[in-house]
Amino acid sequence: MQLDSHIQAIQQDLAATAGLGDEATAEAARRLSEALASTLHLRLLDLLGEAALEIGGQLEAGRVEVRLAGRDPELVVVTDQVPDAGPIGFGEEHSGRITLRLPESLKVSVEAAAAREGISTNAWLVRTIARMVDHRSSKRSRNRLQGYAQG
Repeated sequence: MQLDSHIQAIQQDLAATAGLGDEATAEAARRLSEALASTLHLRLLDLLGEAALEIGGQLEAGRVEVRLAGRDPELVVVTDQVPDAGPIGFGEEHSGRITLRLPESLKVSVEAAAAREGISTNAWLVRTIARMVDHRSSKRSRNRLQGYAQG
């Protein structure tokens, strides 16, 4: 996705509007649009980041990332391929217990998500926690920067 073409379109719109005034107004608009190019680029990246979060929140699995290739952002859907936790047993490897108290609204959301996937709430929680722990540890091992830029 090339943001520069969108920024140039905004600059042209500003120049066309300023062209309705005198020469000094047109020159001031030209200088202003040149000065704002970097800020516009950052604001558009912020907008893409917000859009990625909103869209990612609507996905059942995975997330949307904004990746930069030079100055050009790319929206990428990333699905976390975590092996199914399988049925939870009470053997040695599954003997850890924890009590978790959730607000009622969150509890209802968790139960609904588990029901959509056709698994128990406990299995859904185990799989989700495993995915997040694995996702965070794998982020540290990669040689890339991830985050948001603010201007």
